[in-house]
Amino acid sequence: MADAIELDVAGRSVRVSSPGKVFFSKRGETKLDLVNYYLAVAEPLLATMGGRPTLMQRFPDGASGKSFFQKRVPKGAPDWLQTTVVSTPNGTTSDALVVADMAHVIWAVNMGCLGFHPWPYLAATPDVTDELRIDLDPVPGLVFDDVRNAAALVKELLDELGVVGHVKTTGSTGLHIYVRLLPEWDSYEVRSAAVALARELERRHTDTVTAAWWKEERGRRVFVDFNQNAPHKTVFGAWSVRARVGAQVSTPIAWDELATVDPDQLTLDVVPSRLETRGDPWTGINDDPQSLEPLLELHRADMAAGLMDAPWPPVYPKQPNEPPRVSPSRARKE
Repeated sequence: MADAIELDVAGRSVRVSSPGKVFFSKRGETKLDLVNYYLAVAEPLLATMGGRPTLMQRFPDGASGKSFFQKRVPKGAPDWLQTTVVSTPNGTTSDALVVADMAHVIWAVNMGCLGFHPWPYLAATPDVTDELRIDLDPVPGLVFDDVRNAAALVKELLDELGVVGHVKTTGSTGLHIYVRLLPEWDSYEVRSAAVALARELERRHTDTVTAAWWKEERGRRVFVDFNQNAPHKTVFGAWSVRARVGAQVSTPIAWDELATVDPDQLTLDVVPSRLETRGDPWTGINDDPQSLEPLLELHRADMAAGLMDAPWPPVYPKQPNEPPRVSPSRARKE
């Protein structure tokens, strides 16, 4: 195969170097295979990621090689590439890639980006967070059945509150549930809603779900990682391919598939045909944005009952009403 090829993508010429380079070792999928995968899922990908700033995790030597995260678009990028200023918790700014169209996606894939980590807001409205992201994270010793059971409990609570959620595999061992929101809240309010949801789930299902930030308190329970909604946080995106030798995809699924889905079988070579056969399970997600108020009501009730905020990650400045940022065992020793 040629050392480089030129593709016409979204009306632009995009160069793909070393198209025959193996990126996934299990079956030998190449960089060009990855390019063709993203072109095959272009419509649903842009429906979930289009217009959003995106953190790139680059794997120059493929999924089995070393990687690095890159917020800042490198020098030498084409002049048509759209960027927007993003910030870190300490205030450092970068010009991040915006997924304006598929040419931007394929440009990033050529740079060794296997999957994408989009921000939960549109570049055009950075002060408005329009996604609540519920991350179900299994602790060591749990299996995927534990996570799928936790996801069913999340849906049960969301249904009770009148909130519509959409579920996807993570491409690994967890599940994500997204709620597309009306453009009315910022990231602090969305995180507060996520904390309230995690706490309510733990109250109802203490033996199986936990909101405990400190690992020593989680036991053998699925953790609802509310801090994935903290300002400036990104989450691995829908339709993105994981850096695993089997090229597993973070795949949107229908709720009626939850009981039977095997995330390890949802791979780069399988998902396009699945999409063609089943359609996009998240069709219409942008047409029916949800209110955050039912979850914020739970948050306000928790605050009125005397609860403090949940702990923040260590990279964030100390927040109002946050408890001491120290693990319980260490606090007892001190």
